[in-house]
This record gives sequence, C-alpha cells and structure tokens, in this order.
Amino acid sequence: MNTPNISKTAVPIEVNADQLDAVSNGAYYNPHEILGAHINENTEPASVTIRVLRPFAKTVTIITQKGEVEAIHEHNGIFVATMPAALGPKCKATVPDYRVRTTYSDDTTIVEDEPYRYLPTIGDIDMYLFGEGRHERLWELMGAHVMRFDDPMGSQDGTKGKPVVGTSFKVWAPNAHAIQVVGDFNGWDGRRHAMRSLGSTGIWELFIPGVESGMLYKYKILNAYGQWELKADPMERSHEIPPRTGSVVVESTHKWNDDAWMKKRASTDPHQGAISIYEVNANSWRKDVHNYEELADKLIPYVKEMGFTHIEFMPLAQYPFLGSWGYQVTGYYAVDSRLGTPDQFKYLVEKAHEAGIGVIMDWVPAHFPKDGFALGRFDGTPLYEDPDPLRGEHPDWGTYVFNFGRNEVRNFLVANALYWLSEYHVDGLRVDAVSSMLYLDYSRKDGQWRPNKFGGRENLEAINFIQEANATAYKNNPGIMMIAEESTAYPGVTAPTANGGLGYGLKWNMGWMHDTLEYLKESPINRRWHHDEITFSMVYAYSEHYVLPISHDEVVYGKGSLFTKMPGDDWQKFAGVRALFAYQWAHPGKNLTFMGNEIAQFAEWDYNNQIEWDSLNWDDHKGVQRLVADLNKLYKENEAFWSQDFTPDGFQWLTSDDSDHNTLSFMRIGKDGEQVVVVVNFSGSAWDNYQVALPQGSRWTEVLTTDDAKYGGSDIHNENIVADAGPYHSREFSANIKVPALGAVFLKPEN
Repeated sequence: MNTPNISKTAVPIEVNADQLDAVSNGAYYNPHEILGAHINENTEPASVTIRVLRPFAKTVTIITQKGEVEAIHEHNGIFVATMPAALGPKCKATVPDYRVRTTYSDDTTIVEDEPYRYLPTIGDIDMYLFGEGRHERLWELMGAHVMRFDDPMGSQDGTKGKPVVGTSFKVWAPNAHAIQVVGDFNGWDGRRHAMRSLGSTGIWELFIPGVESGMLYKYKILNAYGQWELKADPMERSHEIPPRTGSVVVESTHKWNDDAWMKKRASTDPHQGAISIYEVNANSWRKDVHNYEELADKLIPYVKEMGFTHIEFMPLAQYPFLGSWGYQVTGYYAVDSRLGTPDQFKYLVEKAHEAGIGVIMDWVPAHFPKDGFALGRFDGTPLYEDPDPLRGEHPDWGTYVFNFGRNEVRNFLVANALYWLSEYHVDGLRVDAVSSMLYLDYSRKDGQWRPNKFGGRENLEAINFIQEANATAYKNNPGIMMIAEESTAYPGVTAPTANGGLGYGLKWNMGWMHDTLEYLKESPINRRWHHDEITFSMVYAYSEHYVLPISHDEVVYGKGSLFTKMPGDDWQKFAGVRALFAYQWAHPGKNLTFMGNEIAQFAEWDYNNQIEWDSLNWDDHKGVQRLVADLNKLYKENEAFWSQDFTPDGFQWLTSDDSDHNTLSFMRIGKDGEQVVVVVNFSGSAWDNYQVALPQGSRWTEVLTTDDAKYGGSDIHNENIVADAGPYHSREFSANIKVPALGAVFLKPEN
C-alpha cells in the first residue's frame, strides 16, 4: 500500500507533556482532545494528526483507504502520525476513515478500529432532560448499548461490506476526575478506553468498537478523592452471577408476541377487575428450575390451573446476597442473573400473558446496599444517596437512602419504574417499604432525624418522587398497577396525585393481615373475646383501595407457616387454613397469598429450600390446594366479589356481632346487583340450625363450602335452602342452615 504524501511542514499538533502523561495513564478527563484525529489548518495543505494509545506496542501503523502511515512512539505508549486531510464538501478539510494495525513484541498483529475517532453518542436534548430529571426513557440513553455504523472501510477490523459493531458506554459521575471502561475485551486494563467528560452534565461517554453483547465490563473511576475504584454500571442490563460483580453488555433479540395482551391492557382498568395474586420467590419456588424459561414452563401452567390472575415476583432486579430475597438491589436495570438473561425473563412474561396471567414485580426504591462495587459513594461522594447523615442511611437495614431531591437520582428511579413496565411488559409494580420513604423519623430515635422545612416528619422530596413515579407510570403505561406496601395510616396513598394523594392504584392492607392472623392464633374457645379483631377491617375498608395480603413476611423467620399458625389438632389446622382462604377471598379487596400457603405446607418458608411439593402426596394438603383453585374460579365468575371492592355498595353485614358463635355473615354485591352471601364459622363447633339473615326470599343454593370432603372436610352440606319471611337482624328474610366447624359457606339466590 502506498504511503500518502505528507508535506514537510505537516508536523504533529503539539500537546502538553503533562496532558500526554495523563492520557497515557488513562487519567485525563477528555482523552478525545488528545487521542484520535485532529485537523491542523496551519499546514499547507491541511493535515491530520492522529494519536493512538497502544501500551507495549512494537509498531503502530495508521491505515486509510489511500495508504498507510507508520506512527512514531511519542510518550508512554502514545504513538503519533500525520497525514493529509481528506477533502469534504466545498473542499473543506476532513478526517479520513482509518484503522490501526498494531504489532506487539511477540509478533502478534491486530487491526482494529479506534474509539477516539467517534463523536459523542448522546445528544444535547438527552443531556438536558437528564439534568432536569425528566428523561422518561433513561435506559435508552445511559449504560451500555450495542451500536452499528456503516463505514467506507467496513467493520471494526476492516472487513469490507460489514458495519462497525461496538458498544457505547455512558455513566453519570460528576465528581470523578477520570473514568476508564475495563473488561474482558481489554484485559481489564482501561488505559486505552478512558471516557470523556461531557461537561457540567456529569455524564462520561465512550464508544468502543468491537465490544459486543455478552462481554463483561466495569467502570474504573478516579474518584473525587483521587482513588481508583472499580464499579459496576448503575444502568447495567445484566450482571455476572453473584458473587461475581461484573456488568454484562446486552443486546436483546427477543421479539414480543403479546400484542393482544398489551392492547387489552391499555384499554382496561385492572383495579376494577378480579385480582388474585400468587406471590413467588423465583429462586425457591422449585429447586429443579434453572432459568426463567424453565420457570415459565412449570410455573405458568400451575398458576393457570390454580386460577390466579397474577403472579407477583419478589424482587428480580440484580442483588448480591441471596438471603436478602432481592430487597437489597445493586442493579436496578438488570434482571437477576441467577436465573438467566433478560431475554429469558421476557420469555417468562410473554408466556404468562399468553396464558392470560398478569405479572407484578416487587420494586425497591426505598434503599440500596453499601456493597463497594455498586451505587454507594459511586464517584467518591454521596451521589445516589442523601448526603445528610440523618437522612442518608437506614439504621435497621444498614443501607443507604436515595437522595430523592436530586434531579438525576429521581430520574434514575422514575425511569426505572417505566423500564420494567415498558421494556419487559410487566403489568404492575409493588413498591416495597413505602413508609420508610414517607417519614424522616422512620425507625429513628430523637436526635437521629431532622424535621423538614415546615417542622414536620414527612420526607417532602420522597413524597414528590412517589407522586411523580406513579403519575408518570400510569400516564405512559395505561392498564398497569402501582401497588404500595405502606404500613401506617398515611392519608391518600391511593388517592390521585391531582388531589394531593400519592397516586398508587392499590395498597396492601397490613392492618387486615395483622388483625386476622392474630385472631386466628387464638384457640376457638377464646375467639369470642377477640371478635373485634376479625370485624375491625370493615371500619376502614374503603379508606384506600386495598389488597389483602398473606405475604412471605408472615411465614418466615420463626413466624411459622400458615398451617402452624392455626391452633388445635391437624384436622382443625387444615380446616382453619381453609376458613381463612374463604374469608380472605370473600372480603372486600383484592387477594394475595404467598407460595406454599395454597398447599398448607408444614414448614415456614426458607429461601434455601423449595416449597414442600411432596406434601401433595397427602389428601389434606391436596384438599387445601383444590379449595384455593375452586375459590379462584368462584371469585372470578362472580362480579359480586370484585366489581365494587372500593365502595360500601359492594358489601353489607348480615351479622357482625355474633361473638358467642365466632361467626360472621355478610353479603357481597356486584355492580349489576348480583348477590353472594358468605357465612364463616371460626368456632370449633358446627351449627346445625344457624339462622342467617338474607336479603330476599325464594330459594338459595350452596355454591361452595370449605367443609366439602374433596377439600378434606367433614362433608356437611346444605340443600333446599328456603328464605322465610320474618324480620331478622333488620332483614325481611332469613333461613336456618348448617355451618361446619371452622368452615365457610357461600350461598347464592336461585334465579
């Protein structure tokens, strides 16, 4: 190949020696200023100076379409060459396309593209929106993104007819002095891949040709205190399997096939529909499941057979410690790699949608762990966390608290919610530990917290963030659900943000869960003295839009399983579990139960072990499982149970004060007037002739009893129920029925 003609006056553009030294060590804030190609208009003709960093190289040659130029070693691995500028439109001097051929001392020769010849892969509008905290698709801007460029010289290694394939890296670290991208593509030596600072935005950027999907990387950051640290990408899309801590470049190839589901979702208000949620820990549902695809192929058919409408996964964003169950997140944009890749998780969501099942994910914006490879003190300063020591840490959990008042941090979190709902088609987010965000004195003693500017205990910045996250999620993804786990009586959790509320669609009813389980722990003989615990929930049932949860938190850490919470012998325990399910499914509010509850397993949940599937070899466990499936079927088929969950019009007491019999009776009413009467007997005795008030005359049919023999009960049934005229408990009609011990009976009028 011929060497281009170079004028004798075409000398390299001079660079300060200190700058050269910093660049050669990967410690310069703007390496593109020195490395790459730069036009020198002061030569005749105009020339181009090209500098490349190739530590340990023996020779370096710059290859263009018109010829080659051997570069001269200048300083500490920096090589420089000059060549004529190319002529662009209107004869303006431009930089020619080029590649770099490097020969090392072992005679290894590599031809490759050069990162420093590329313009920034981020625009001014994107950076402005990020600075304002308003970039709603932040994941498309930040992190690692595989890109392709057509180039006259072909691919990154000079292969004609193929595009340049590489990865653009962008990270926010405003107080860093320098940042390198390190990975298996450069032997974890980042000197050749130092990023450029994009000024006051705090964003650093670099496009690296040749880096493709599946490659590992980290950021090596020269932090605010002059210390080099290795950090995983805050916007990583995938991660090594813990305990390894590298980020993984991802390029999704999944093609969605759930258009019908997504269109229906966008036109439906799920809050007004039937919601029966099966809560799952993906890593312990079955231990013979090795990835999300296998989980989909086993879990989805089971959930469909059981009749649940939704699966709720405990957190599946990347987390380092399995024992945290996912509630200490380090990779907010990465799917937990223990069970596979992002595309494998998309497969799971898609299969759920094909089966008519929605997917809810737990989301944890309340706090994050202090693991050194992750978000904590990311650029040496409290960047993501609140810098105020009285606001920046959770004393109970030993974790950091996000700086909700900082635009970029708020944007990171709001966009993260949108990411799961949009990119992964997730149908709802259950937001963990909302109370800890709402209150500055949460789990703090006097002197350990500072009031807000009005002298109150509310975290005003966190409240604004919550409102923005909810409003933006619903605006961008109609048909989804935002669900709060909020354990206090904070007003307006499910009220619209336009009315000053937090804007959630649903809230876990922690009071119902606590009172119900406390009541059921009592022996039946003592329950008459605790009757108010089982009826109190109706006093506030319409203060929020509630989900009734029997969650993982209630069957772990010595609390015992649902089965062992029940008093009495084994028969009574099984009957108690069945009665609880019937009461929960009939009570106003949506339903949630944790995996293993539906088979009344003996042991409490242990994340190291799977559900006690072997228990289904016994009829009593299978009976509870069969009941839950039948309750779900009855629930979905009768709008009375869900169409008016959030209004008093959907519920009427028939008898609420029969503490002597430990019995409740009430009616659920559909928006079209449909009626279902429910009688629940929490005593240890059966009532053979129990008078129950009814809303109308005519005949009534028993449509379900938890005492059916197929559920493991004693098979007490009601036939030929006729409502007689005569006032009883302010009703014009009543009937005498059989109510089994620790059982529930569902009645419907015959048309």
